[in-house]
Amino acid sequence: MHADDLHTWQHSHTFGQELKRPGERRTLIVIVVTGTMMVVEIIAGVLTGSMALLADGLHMASHAGALSLNVFAYVYARRHAYDEDFSFGAGKVNALGGFTGAILLALFALLMAWESVGRLLHPVPIIVDQAILVAVVGLAVNGASVFILRVDDHHDHDDSHHAHHHDHNLKAAYLHVLADALTSLLAIVALLCAKYLGFMWMDPAVGIIGAILVSSWSLGLLRTTSGILLDKQGPKSIRDRIRNSIEQDDDSQVTDLHLWSIGPNIYSVVIAIVAHDPLTPGQYKDRIPENLGLVHIAIEVHACPANVVEQLR
Repeated sequence: MHADDLHTWQHSHTFGQELKRPGERRTLIVIVVTGTMMVVEIIAGVLTGSMALLADGLHMASHAGALSLNVFAYVYARRHAYDEDFSFGAGKVNALGGFTGAILLALFALLMAWESVGRLLHPVPIIVDQAILVAVVGLAVNGASVFILRVDDHHDHDDSHHAHHHDHNLKAAYLHVLADALTSLLAIVALLCAKYLGFMWMDPAVGIIGAILVSSWSLGLLRTTSGILLDKQGPKSIRDRIRNSIEQDDDSQVTDLHLWSIGPNIYSVVIAIVAHDPLTPGQYKDRIPENLGLVHIAIEVHACPANVVEQLR
């Protein structure tokens, strides 16, 4: 066979991963906003001698670093989209970025809990008015960041609409700024209670509550992204549609089906089919709907007596 004839049967394995995703630009905007606020707070903290401002500025610096990791994942996936060392492109870097971000969230929650318990046991003086001002400014900045990185979770639990179609890297960045916003909001509530009711213990108490909530978000993201990294079976709704489309006659039977995610919104599938009078792999492939996000389909077909096919049903 001439080499030029092979192009008909060959295809790229980039699957659109070389394109810049909307989440990359949005995350960069948030990094600029967070970084600017970080610099302002650190400079103000040094000039005014305010430890509250300085501490919050350094806290924002840690999250700017985490968001930078998310951007790195986007850039890495794009730049390695054509790297043939990756069997199905570099799309899973997105899930890896989300997984790493979830671990950082968990560490952030542990730090919140540790510091809060320490302050419950050993209270420290709080400059309430200044701390409230910092928390309000932080809430405004983080609220804007949450709006920029907002993630549509409407389909999270709707398997019929392919619930796992997520930019997990973007979701990790979103949860980071959401955790910051929650921390600022809880701090405002606690500081107001301390100022007007004298409940100084509220500050560390709400810190523990915040740590529990952030831990919950982190575990959910870890569960989802680890499933992708470990090639967990794709959504049942997609598997059922594949199976039903192939088994539309009384002769063909799917005996093995492996569906897994290779990037945001895209899947690879391997299917084994047994039939008494089998069609070609191409004919079976034509039966599969085109709107399932399948970018790499491998089909093997086996012929066997009709009675064996019937026993498999």
